[in-house]
Amino acid sequence: MSRTSEPLRIGILSFAHPHVEAYARVLVERGIEVVGTDLPPYDAGTQRGAELAERLGIEYLDDVDAVLARAPHGVIVTAENARHRELALAAIAVGAHVLCEKPIATEVGDALAMVDAAAAAGVSLMTAYPVRFASSFRELVARVRAGQLGEVVAVSGTNNGKIPLDRSWFTTEAAAGGGALVDHVVHCADLLDELLGEPAQEVYATANRILHADRGVEVETGGVVSIAYPSGVIATIDCSWSQPDSAATWGGLTLEVHGTRGSMRIDPFAAHISGYAEGGATWDAFGTDLDGLMIDEFLGAIRESRAPSPDGSVGVRTLAIVDAAKRSVRSGTPAVVLATA
Repeated sequence: MSRTSEPLRIGILSFAHPHVEAYARVLVERGIEVVGTDLPPYDAGTQRGAELAERLGIEYLDDVDAVLARAPHGVIVTAENARHRELALAAIAVGAHVLCEKPIATEVGDALAMVDAAAAAGVSLMTAYPVRFASSFRELVARVRAGQLGEVVAVSGTNNGKIPLDRSWFTTEAAAGGGALVDHVVHCADLLDELLGEPAQEVYATANRILHADRGVEVETGGVVSIAYPSGVIATIDCSWSQPDSAATWGGLTLEVHGTRGSMRIDPFAAHISGYAEGGATWDAFGTDLDGLMIDEFLGAIRESRAPSPDGSVGVRTLAIVDAAKRSVRSGTPAVVLATA
């Protein structure tokens, strides 16, 4: 990778994931040239394609090849999970650095292929995990590493949200690779990866479709994942789509760390102003833009010719936890986490 001082051009491949709106907004605010394209199918009533690009203030092109022909310095992949490998490899093939939405892929083998291709091409591959940029998490990591909690023995994480029915692909096995386990385990898994600095060893998971049982969803809507690490640390993650549709906000994420000398808890999305309006309860978040910090890291890595954080290997390790969780649910027994290095 070579350092670049020229104005950056970033391509966006697919508007399937709603996070694309935040990423595009940040890029436009940073004065980055952005070109994008979308890939059907689209949900009825969902703004996609050229119409969404116009609202976001970015240039829209007809297809993936047209975007890649513009020689973007970097590409953001915000497609359905099952399309991540195909689109990331296409971008890597033209020498573009890649920021891939989480989870990095639906299969560990696909994720490893993406990491290998990026390394062979001399470009970076970054996984979209913005929560690790939260100041509360960084402070937590610093205090744990300074020994304030003593030896870490257990961690409890939650990442709950509303069921994403407005993007129906989230609730189909073929496009998403699963449901709540796939959607919400990985954010907490990323924090655990950074905090503990060791790969997971074994997973026991339970999941069901009790939540939203009347909505015809084919994937799991609730789940709890227990993770064992080689050091003896035990972690749990509640990944359920348990936030009511009527709630004023999408959901949230918390992490509690328990050590031999004390415990600490963070709630990165807690800062807000609540109230009531004509439509009911309101929740207006404020504070640091985590998506902005993540995009800045991606852009900085391109400009400075360095590896981004979190890189593709983090995406692989966190996906390996999801993979083990899915196998555990199927078997009803603990599953060994696949080696990824």
